[in-house]
Amino acid sequence: MSRYRGPRLRIVRRLGDLPGLTRKSARRAYPPGQHGQNRKKRSEYAIRLEEKQKLRFNYGLTERQLLRYVRRARRVTGSTGQVLLQLLEMRLDNTIFRMGMAPTIPAARQLVNHGHITINGRVVDIPSYSCRPGEVIAVRDKEHSRKLVEANLQYPGLANLPSHLEFDKNKLVGKVNGVIEREWVALQVNELLIVEYYSRQA
Repeated sequence: MSRYRGPRLRIVRRLGDLPGLTRKSARRAYPPGQHGQNRKKRSEYAIRLEEKQKLRFNYGLTERQLLRYVRRARRVTGSTGQVLLQLLEMRLDNTIFRMGMAPTIPAARQLVNHGHITINGRVVDIPSYSCRPGEVIAVRDKEHSRKLVEANLQYPGLANLPSHLEFDKNKLVGKVNGVIEREWVALQVNELLIVEYYSRQA
């Protein structure tokens, strides 16, 4: 299944607030579709599926990518759900979004794909690149790149910079100081239900 490119507000209406997907908020509070207002009681499977879909759409992943992250998280000691969230939060596209260089994660992915971002002085154009503590993330020293990011910084997606990151708006340089802690994850999601969802197939 390829990456979702359809109407983002339809997803927000179905799953709730997804800060990484869009900055718009739905006018209608009920899910889309003919029967959106009179939903039946959801099964346990449906609840787990919904939590998994929140993660997938917020971080802009395909099903195969998410399954790969779940398997990686299983191999690490500690809470699988928490490790999974940390792996996703430490992606380069998400880190740029959290620094305020882009209004959404898809916009951050585009910045990376187009070669506007450097890590430790080298251009990196892979959005899924896993950022490590100590790495310096900066905007490429080109006028076009700087103008793009400066325009985005006027309207950041999220107000608060997580504790594991630092960012200098004047120099357009940021640094990863550590791994994100659970309370700084902006997405409202129950990671235990996602691990349960994948326990049958991963």
